Amino acid sequence: MPKRSDIKKVLVIGSGPIVIGQAAEFDYAGAQACRVLKDAGVNVVLCNSNPATIMTDKALADEIYLEPLTLESIKRIIKKERPDSLLASLGGQTGLTIGCKLAKEGFLDKWGVKLIGTNVDAIDRAEDRELFKETMQKIGQPVVPSDIAYTVEECVAVANKIGYPVIIRPAFTLGGAGGGVAYNEEELRTISHNGLMLSPITQVLVEKYIYGWKEIEFEVLRDSHGNVITVCSMENFDPVGIHTGDSIVVAPALTLADKEYQMLRSASLKIITELGIEGGCNCQFALNPDSFEYSVIEVNPRVSRSSALASKATGYPIAKVATKIALGYTLDEIKNDVTGKTFACFEPTLDYVVVKLPKWPFDKFLYAKRELGTRMKATGEVMSIGTSFEMAIMKAVRGAEISLSSLNLDKYEGKDLREELKKLSDERLFTVFAALKAGISADEIFEITKIDRWFIHKLNNLVQFEKRLAGEKLTRALYDEGKRYGYPDKELERLSGQKIPYHRKAVYKMVDTCAAEFSAETPYFYSTYDDYAHDEATPFIKESTKKRIIVIGSGPIRIGQGIEFDYSSVHCVWTLKELGYEVVIINNNPETVSTDFDTADRLYFEPLTPEDVQNVIDKEKPYGVVITFGGQTAIKLCNYLDKHGVRILGTSADSVDMAEDRERFDELLERFGISRPKGLTVMTKEEALAAAEKLGYPVLLRPSYVIGGQNMTIAFTEGDISRYMDVILAQHIENPVLCDKYLMGQELEVDVISDGTDVLIPGIMQHIERAGVHSGDSIAVYPPYNLSDIMLDKIIECSTQLALSLKTKGLINIQFLVFHNELYVIEVNPRASRTIPYISKVTGVPMVELATKIIVGAKLKKLGYGTGLYKSSPYVAVKVPVFSFEKLNDVNSQLGPEMKSTGEVLGIGKTIEEALFKGLVSAGFKLCHPTTQKQAGVYFTVNDQDKFEILGLAKKFSDLGLNIYATKGTADTIRTLGIDVTTVDRLSESDEIFRLMDEEKIDYIVYTGKTDMESINDYIRMYHHAILLGITTLTSLDTANALADSIASRFNEDNTELVDINHLRREKTKLSFLKMQSCGNDYIFFDNMDGRITCPESLAINFVDRHYGIGGDGITLIEKSDVADAKMRIFNKDGSEGAMAGNSIRCVAKYLYDNGFVKDKTVRIETLSGVKEMALFTFNGKVSSVSVDMGKAVLNGKEIPSTLEGDTVVGREIEVGGQKYSVTLVNVGNPHCVVFCDKVDAVDLSNVGPMFENAPYFPERINAEFVRVVNDRTLKMRVWERGNGETLACGTGAAAAVVAAVLNGYCRRDEDVTVKLRGGDLIARYNSDGTVTLTGNAKLVFEGTIEY
Repeated sequence: MPKRSDIKKVLVIGSGPIVIGQAAEFDYAGAQACRVLKDAGVNVVLCNSNPATIMTDKALADEIYLEPLTLESIKRIIKKERPDSLLASLGGQTGLTIGCKLAKEGFLDKWGVKLIGTNVDAIDRAEDRELFKETMQKIGQPVVPSDIAYTVEECVAVANKIGYPVIIRPAFTLGGAGGGVAYNEEELRTISHNGLMLSPITQVLVEKYIYGWKEIEFEVLRDSHGNVITVCSMENFDPVGIHTGDSIVVAPALTLADKEYQMLRSASLKIITELGIEGGCNCQFALNPDSFEYSVIEVNPRVSRSSALASKATGYPIAKVATKIALGYTLDEIKNDVTGKTFACFEPTLDYVVVKLPKWPFDKFLYAKRELGTRMKATGEVMSIGTSFEMAIMKAVRGAEISLSSLNLDKYEGKDLREELKKLSDERLFTVFAALKAGISADEIFEITKIDRWFIHKLNNLVQFEKRLAGEKLTRALYDEGKRYGYPDKELERLSGQKIPYHRKAVYKMVDTCAAEFSAETPYFYSTYDDYAHDEATPFIKESTKKRIIVIGSGPIRIGQGIEFDYSSVHCVWTLKELGYEVVIINNNPETVSTDFDTADRLYFEPLTPEDVQNVIDKEKPYGVVITFGGQTAIKLCNYLDKHGVRILGTSADSVDMAEDRERFDELLERFGISRPKGLTVMTKEEALAAAEKLGYPVLLRPSYVIGGQNMTIAFTEGDISRYMDVILAQHIENPVLCDKYLMGQELEVDVISDGTDVLIPGIMQHIERAGVHSGDSIAVYPPYNLSDIMLDKIIECSTQLALSLKTKGLINIQFLVFHNELYVIEVNPRASRTIPYISKVTGVPMVELATKIIVGAKLKKLGYGTGLYKSSPYVAVKVPVFSFEKLNDVNSQLGPEMKSTGEVLGIGKTIEEALFKGLVSAGFKLCHPTTQKQAGVYFTVNDQDKFEILGLAKKFSDLGLNIYATKGTADTIRTLGIDVTTVDRLSESDEIFRLMDEEKIDYIVYTGKTDMESINDYIRMYHHAILLGITTLTSLDTANALADSIASRFNEDNTELVDINHLRREKTKLSFLKMQSCGNDYIFFDNMDGRITCPESLAINFVDRHYGIGGDGITLIEKSDVADAKMRIFNKDGSEGAMAGNSIRCVAKYLYDNGFVKDKTVRIETLSGVKEMALFTFNGKVSSVSVDMGKAVLNGKEIPSTLEGDTVVGREIEVGGQKYSVTLVNVGNPHCVVFCDKVDAVDLSNVGPMFENAPYFPERINAEFVRVVNDRTLKMRVWERGNGETLACGTGAAAAVVAAVLNGYCRRDEDVTVKLRGGDLIARYNSDGTVTLTGNAKLVFEGTIEY
């Protein structure tokens, strides 16, 4: 079947920031999908808020929006871009949920957009727990005894019916969020309460907990013709009960009998067929190990984490095939790119074993419980390939970068191993290994852990080998056996206490999707220790004639080293390929684009350790190796490679050491007279205490050679230092600890590109949070928002000196601190940093491409981007960190020098306020604008050193109308400003704050508490409760200030500029405008006949401000029309679009006549409420007044629109703000609610107006007019306009007032009525035919140009 002809423009929804449960696998899948769509000639529009992804790269889509992934943003993009199709199944749970909501509310149908790939019905039947259960029962697939619940009481009733323990699975959530196992009613009430709050449809499945059954997954595909295939089977090492994302997973399933395998495979194919999914689908099963009984656990009707693993394990590009299926192709038409011969309907075959090992963040949270369960906690994963399970698990462990080269974890001395085996922790694999070493039988271990005996016996093979190693001579045969088991040389020497007899080189086998039945065209290798004659890499290397370069990847995603480094690695590979080099990449992360089969010329899926990397180097014999793009993982190999004579391309090993070595770096700074915070190097607790005493508290403690601020802390007391050094020394660190004087200044970050002679600085970033919060956890702003020119020059000078003196060839990242107007250097990283992707995208400088060209010899001056500081972008970009604390709910989330964020988003806007607003919304912050109907509150509790600073912040929130709550000391400080504060008990005294949160009185928490363990535990308890209720918690006063400023900016999701980063303005745009008014109702008018203004709603916020902008009641665009002389679009002060404006339209008519667009004195103008006809009255050749036919007045209650029914709503009594009013409703292009009263000047309009505007009777808000009848020919009126507030005049409001006066018997039809407004007089007439005529003046105030 050929490509569907009805798909020409597709909107692809990405998955947003990296969070636990949704990581880089969606960048990999999304990038594949975008490439397929582009190759098919489809126009691709992409929305993703994550700047660190390859997916948001210029080449992958035609239009790219780094906008918040919210329903509102996607709707606006659809209205602007008008795609015909939406692909939501490659954006994880985020994309799927948005796609479903848009389809269900009818928005996609209304705008002519098709949901391609999986349809809504299929998604609902897979994701909605009730429909899923019904579907499984329909096709005879067993499900675990369960029932759906919508309340806590229903959950309790279900549990009583099916029996404890039960597992709670919330609908439409990610990574098991809100789920858990309950063994009794008390636990059930807590877990189900949380789960119901986190489910977008407030629904959970209460399921019988079948702990101990095997967990098996099948990745399956189906096309529109009903062809189905199984791509890969996978088996969890852990039994049911541990989230599959936290389990060790093997592929293919290794412990199933053929009958079991075929039974589950058939079930998977039946399920995908019944659901009618077109594309990829992941089916999870629980299998009773003692019988053939099984149950379907869940089905993911989208590309998932398991899809990425299955793709990399088999070489079968699932996302690519799923996208082609969405375009209408069938499996038998889609070529397998790996073999180039077979088609996608061939099921892959594996002749090796794959192991996925999760990467957990517990090294960042030393006091966190390492407990695993149904809620995912891993941030990333590694994958390894071997000829046996033993080899694959050994490779996975050393590749996970957890300081282990075997399964011997040194922590079980003196511990009861049987008790340890009962713990469901991330260290369970090592506990099983230790138990086997201690002589505990495989059967006993199975009974305790329910880990399949096959796995236990395999681990026992390693135990027995290590026993032989310790007791026998290390012969060549024993050594060879160790290599086949996956032991590196150093580990064999350590375990045997002997030197290795010789070094055996690795032999490489190929992943080809078909177990060598067909030859592969895309070489993708893993190491083995088979015969040298069977090396499958050799033929490819022999055929090669190009210069060869190896790029070292960045390994698993973890806090501190995320997807940004994969972005840099991939761009390096692409650039080298373009330059004509043959490029080899080594990496072991299955979620990334770098390990896609067609990124490099050859891929080695190997651990990034010295021996494993050396093996590839020995095989490939490259011209050189690139280590500067793979984060600290790659940089750590620098010394080893240098000592072994490997050519390191780019910055030399000596320069890397100079930047990392404290003493050498201090000497360098001294040479140039560059300051840095005073510091000392220490190795012991005593030295650390002495150093702190000498430098003065507070001090910053951190190990050298780390990334992500790992094990970094600010110490205020001796106790802090003692506690820190005890933890650090227990980790047996080899490098010294750095002890620096802590300066609470402003932090700045600079990325520099240098060729050793010249430097280019693409941009400088300024952090909102002061030093002390890790740069990865700070909100970063480009360009700097309050940096003096003098300081800017100093930064450029220092950056240039450092880059050149370190002989930088490529990229270098420098972090500065401004304290008391003095510039200090905090640190220098001689590699790509995490800010590279976002600065590249905002400035248009391809930083990795330039650095890569320099690495291989290019000169910076010849690359076309100049030298020095690159010109600033006309936009402001704000990077906001994203955290995953809802998954890690027992950790301390307070910001500090240790990095804790898992991902980031980017907001791009014309101003810092707009960019910050977008960034905060993308990061999940709730921005509350308090109203009379919905109060908002903020709770403060801060430590003594922050009391002074809290005053300004509290005033900001109070001025915004938020209610202030605070603990006693903080409350007393705030009261000194005369602000009303409600005093709240401390957490240690009572649970009052929990009650206030539950009563929805608290929307924000600002907390900077003490650092003792009791206070931290209280904070963790409070923070966990806040997360469940969606309450924003801020632990930095700088972040809280930024959030308050963002609320005050009046931006919302409807009035920001939609920025397409593929078509950025290169400089600020100048717009000509006219300021015109009628009766003081003034608007800013833009001639937009050329259509250059695409987001007028975003201009309104800045331009209408009477203090900081041009000033006006709104903006009006004059555009071309196909049905009239011109088209008018009006936008209120808040950016909302009005349907009609009686005063504006007369000014538009004046503009058209006065500027020669029309010659006739009758003008027709198109508006959102239809075409209006006007009669012009001129004086001295210019229009002085205009009479406009407003059309027929709409009086039907529902058509206003309102909830009040009837052909007319005249003198109807309603209640607003607790008071009764008699109202008349009229729509004359805009909806109006008219209230007649005796004294219009006495009306408290600033209070009553918003109540009317937002009253529940009016679904699209309303304009409110308060009118006094002076006589039957004269009315006096004040008006509150929706989106604008009180204005001096309103044309449609004056017309509506006259219609209402006629309907209530105060005035007569077919007579002119003068409406006196605060800005002047308008004349309106309500005609017998139901039409309304409005007459008034139109005046030009001034004209000019404005820049944005």
